[in-house]
Amino acid sequence: MNIFSAQGAINSFGLTGIFAILFIETGLPVVIGLPGDSLLFIAGVAASGTGAALHVKISLWAVAVGAPLFAIAGSQFGHHLGHKYGVKLFSKPNSKYFNPERLKSAEKWMDKYGHGKMIFLGRFIPVVRHLVNPVAGIIKMPYRKFLFWNVFSALVWTEGFIWSGYFLGEKMKGSVDKYILPIVAVIVILSVAPLAWEIFKEWRTRKHLS
Repeated sequence: MNIFSAQGAINSFGLTGIFAILFIETGLPVVIGLPGDSLLFIAGVAASGTGAALHVKISLWAVAVGAPLFAIAGSQFGHHLGHKYGVKLFSKPNSKYFNPERLKSAEKWMDKYGHGKMIFLGRFIPVVRHLVNPVAGIIKMPYRKFLFWNVFSALVWTEGFIWSGYFLGEKMKGSVDKYILPIVAVIVILSVAPLAWEIFKEWRTRKHLS
């Protein structure tokens, strides 16, 4: 069983696995590809007590209260890392993710869409979710402003997916298993779509300029 998949983490570690992944995914930009969106959704399904593929029953209120707290704490830690060590982190030109060009691109997006908006939207986009918090620290986004958008975005992100999974599990009961994989696939596609669109626009702009 892959413990880094949403179902694997929940079945193996329960609430501890959920909270650890949320903190690491938003706080440590060196870890890429953790299942944040699908993890929250499947945690909601697990809290409903349905789904043969989920071997544990977790408390709805424990995950609904704990998930945003760990997401907030992870993001604050990421902001702190960026503020204190970010320039060094993005100083390696041969790094796949943390190179000077990637930092310039992230800073440009932050300036283009606004710092608060990027903190909020970044919650829902893989890779961006890992990078946006340390980048906010690097560009010295004010602590109070970051904290507001951090808390607001964490609540919308975590509670939205958790309660969606819970209500689906309650509604579908025994038949929920056949819907989990298609729904998770849709979640992943929708999460990646904004990033893919921005990359496409960036490529098209460069092509026209060349």
